Parts: sequence; structure tokens; C-alpha cells
Amino acid sequence: MGKLVEEFDAYRTKMNDRIMETANTNIKRFFALDTTSYAEGALDVKTKEMLGLVASMVLRCDDCIKYHLGKCFEAGVKHDEMNEVFMIANLVGGSIVIPHYRRAVEYWDELNEAK
Repeated sequence: MGKLVEEFDAYRTKMNDRIMETANTNIKRFFALDTTSYAEGALDVKTKEMLGLVASMVLRCDDCIKYHLGKCFEAGVKHDEMNEVFMIANLVGGSIVIPHYRRAVEYWDELNEAK
């Protein structure tokens, strides 16, 4: 993996572990709800991750964007599918999404360099 991906994954793991050291029941339940919501169900995991990515881009959360890009990569999203995801996010979110789109493309490229 590239530097962007390695740094993000390491920091996310470190801080999630730290949070769980002192998290109360509600926080633990929220984290569990987030995890289980993206599990296979009426919608497959790939679709759910693409939906999560669009929402994250529209909400302009770079950490969430990176997370869902990684999950999309793991779920087998192809380049042409990702370009359509990016298109929908920009259409829904407007031009303010463009800076996040740039960073998302950079991160997606790095994920795919490892193939």
C-alpha cells in the first residue's frame, strides 16, 4: 500500500483502539451499528459502500471518504463504477465537493497501485 493508505489505516486503528479503551456503552453500540449497517443484507456490501462514499463526499468528510474508498476497493468496485460514484457525488453535492473529489481520486489511485 502507498503512504496515504498506510498512514490513514494506522491512525484510524490507533485512535479507534484508544476510543474503545474508555468508551461507554452508547459509543460502543454506535460503532457496532455503523459496522453492522454495512454488512450484507437486502443490498450487497459493494452497493452499501458506494452509497456510503457518495454520502461522505457530499458531507465533505475526508476520513469517511478514505474509509469508504478502501471498503469499495475491497468490495471490488471497478474504475468505471468509481467514476460514476464520483459523478453522482459531485452532482448531488455541487462544486464544493470538487476538492474532496481530487483527494478521493488521489487515494483511489494509490489503492489501485498496490494491485
